[in-house]
Amino acid sequence: MEQQTIAWVAFSVYLVVTAGLAIIGYLKTDSLESFAVGKRDMGPWLVGITMGAAMCSTATFVINPGFVFTHGLSAFVHLGLAVGIGIALALWLMSPRFRKVGVEGAALTLPHWIGQRYGSVALRVVFGLISLLSIAFLVLIAGSVQILLMDTLKLSDSAALLLTIGFVFSYILIGGTYAHTYTNSLQGVMMLLVTVAIMVKAIGALGADGFTAMLDQRDPHLLMAVNPASPLYGDWFSVYVSGVVIGFAIVCQPHLLMKALYLKRDEDVGRYVKITLVVTAAFFSLLLAGLAAHADLDPMTFGPEGVRQDQIMSLWLKGQFGDVSYVLISVALVAAGMSTLDGILVAMSTVMSNDVFLPVAERTFLRTHAPEARARWAFRFGQGALIAMGLVTWLILSGNPPRLLGIFGQTGVYGIVAAAVGPILVGVAFPKRSDLRPLALVMALTGFLVYAALNTLRYVVGRPDLADTGFVQSWRSFAEGSPDLAGLLAHANPAVPATWSILLVASIAGVWLLARGRATSAR
Repeated sequence: MEQQTIAWVAFSVYLVVTAGLAIIGYLKTDSLESFAVGKRDMGPWLVGITMGAAMCSTATFVINPGFVFTHGLSAFVHLGLAVGIGIALALWLMSPRFRKVGVEGAALTLPHWIGQRYGSVALRVVFGLISLLSIAFLVLIAGSVQILLMDTLKLSDSAALLLTIGFVFSYILIGGTYAHTYTNSLQGVMMLLVTVAIMVKAIGALGADGFTAMLDQRDPHLLMAVNPASPLYGDWFSVYVSGVVIGFAIVCQPHLLMKALYLKRDEDVGRYVKITLVVTAAFFSLLLAGLAAHADLDPMTFGPEGVRQDQIMSLWLKGQFGDVSYVLISVALVAAGMSTLDGILVAMSTVMSNDVFLPVAERTFLRTHAPEARARWAFRFGQGALIAMGLVTWLILSGNPPRLLGIFGQTGVYGIVAAAVGPILVGVAFPKRSDLRPLALVMALTGFLVYAALNTLRYVVGRPDLADTGFVQSWRSFAEGSPDLAGLLAHANPAVPATWSILLVASIAGVWLLARGRATSAR
C-alpha cells in the first residue's frame, strides 16, 4: 500500500473517531454553560490530560523544535525549562483559589471571572475584546497543521487549510467543551505515544559518539545555555527571566486556567495539576529533537531562500521513520494541533457570546427578554463568531502568511496575558477584598498598552523597509538616540517586551497595595 493511501486511511479513522466523540459531546451540551465549562462533573485525569494536550500543540511538536535547531540549547532552556517552571508555579499557586472564586461566581470564561471578581461589566467586556488576540494563536496552530497535511496527504495549501479549519471548527460548533475534552483525551494519549517514539530517536542521536563535537564544529553557540549570537536568546534575561515570567503568565490564557472549573470537586485540583505537569513535561522534552535534527539536516539549506524553519521537524521525522510509522506520527501531530485549536475555539466562542454580546444586548435590544431567550441569542452569536474567526484565519494564512508562525502566535498570546496576569493574580491572592477594581483596571490597561508600545518599537526597528512617516520616524529617532535601551525594550523575542510590561504591572500592584495598607493602618 502506498504511503499516501496509508495516510488517508489513518487520517480518515482519526476523523471518524473524533467526529464520534464530538457527537457524544453534542448530546451532553444543552446550554451555554455546558458548552463553555461542561457540567463541572469531570475527573482529574480527563481534565489533566486535556490541559496538557491543550497547552502543548503543534507549536511544541513542530514549531518550537525549529527554534532549538536554529538557536541551540538556549532555545530549549527558554521554551522548555524556564517556561515549564513558570507554568508549574502558576498552576500550583493559582488553580485552587481560582477555581473557588470561579465556582462561587458561576464564571463561564476568563473575562467573566475577572468581571465577577471585581464587580465590573466594563472589565469583563475589555478582556473579552482583548481576547480576540487569540486569533494570532489560531493562525499559528492552523498553519502548523496545514504544513503537516500538505506533506502527509499531499494536499494543496488551500485544501489542507480548508480541511483543518472546516473540520475542527465544525465539531466544536456542535459539541463545545465536552467535544473538546473527549477529543483532547484521545489526542493527548496519541501525543504521549508519539513523544516516546520521537524521543527514542532523539536520544539515540544526542548520545551518539561525536555528536557534540559535530555541533561544536558547526556552531559552538548551539551548545550554550545563553547563545550570544542569537537575536532571540542572546542574554540571561531573554532566556531565564522572561521564560519563567511568560511561562507563569501564559497559564492566564482564556482556554487554559478555566480548566480548573471543569472539575467535579475542589479536592481534585491537586491531582489535576500533577497530571497536567507530568504530561506537559513529557511533551516539552520533545524540543530536544530540534538539536538531534542536526545529525541529519544541514542548516545551510534553511533560511530566507531555503526551507522554512517551521518545516525542520517534519523533514527530520520523515528521515527517521518508515512510511507507515511516519504517517501515524504525522496523524498524531495533526491531533496535537487540533487539541489546542479546539480549546481556543471553545473559549473564544464563549467569550464572544458571554462577555462581548450579552453585556451589551441585555442592556439594549434583549432588555425585555427572558434569561433563556438571551442565552439562546448569545449561543447563536458565539457560533457566528466561530465562523468569523475561521474566515479571518483563512484570510491570513491564504494571503501572505507570517514568515515565522511561532513568533506571530506568541506576539498575540503575550498581549492577552500581559493584560490578564495582574488582575487574575491579585484577584486570587486577595479573594475577599472589594476595593481593588481601580487597581485591576490600571493593571490591565498598563500591561496591554505597554506591551503594544514595545511591540510597535520592535516592529519598527526590525523593518527598515517601512515608509518613513512621522510616526515611524519618531520611533526610529528613539532607537537611534538610545540604542542600548531600545535593544533592551524592543527585543526580537516577544517574551521580553511582555515580561517588561508584566514586571511594570507587578510594581504598580505592589506600590498600590502597600500604600492602601499604610492608609488603612493610619486610620
